[in-house]
Amino acid sequence: MDTPSVTRGERTRAEITLAAHQLFLERGYHGTSMRQIAQAAGVALGGIYNHFPSKEEIFLAVLIDHHPYVDVIPAILSAQGETVEELVRDAAEKMVAEMGGRRDILNLMFIELVEFNGAHLTQLFQLIFPQMMAFAQRFLQGHDNLRPIPLPILLRAFIGLFFSYIMMELILGKYMPVEMKTNSLDYFVDIFLNGILEQ
Repeated sequence: MDTPSVTRGERTRAEITLAAHQLFLERGYHGTSMRQIAQAAGVALGGIYNHFPSKEEIFLAVLIDHHPYVDVIPAILSAQGETVEELVRDAAEKMVAEMGGRRDILNLMFIELVEFNGAHLTQLFQLIFPQMMAFAQRFLQGHDNLRPIPLPILLRAFIGLFFSYIMMELILGKYMPVEMKTNSLDYFVDIFLNGILEQ
């Protein structure tokens, strides 16, 4: 089946968000003007408004189009494992591999939190949550030894634990002592599955 070709408008929109992404990372949101975005995208200033009514709408598009979830979720959904442990380990490894080089997510999230007070996070969450719940449902398939913890809480714990792992790697990775890095992902998987208390 032939895939429909990208329209000129879609291509222009993608060029605008790509240029804005780079400028927001370099100059911040308030340090970037619509004129600079238009110039970097090779679009007339008036033409940019045919695609986006405001700079905030461009930022929201950047946040959605350039967020690592675009690559991370398919990677997580492709995770394999006969047991919950194998599934979690494979998903965690894939998540870390996809996000490991995405330092830009820190900058985008800081802009979102500091300059917009998290106003766009609801929209981002609504895109991500259903897809991640599809992954979490796989915890239940043929695995009857799980504690009776609500599935959304299991998912929150998974995302929170491994997101914190990735953030620490991105922010402090080169400064951490070797004791904090050796087999660390294995320990995080073990903590997620078993906690920290001896059984």
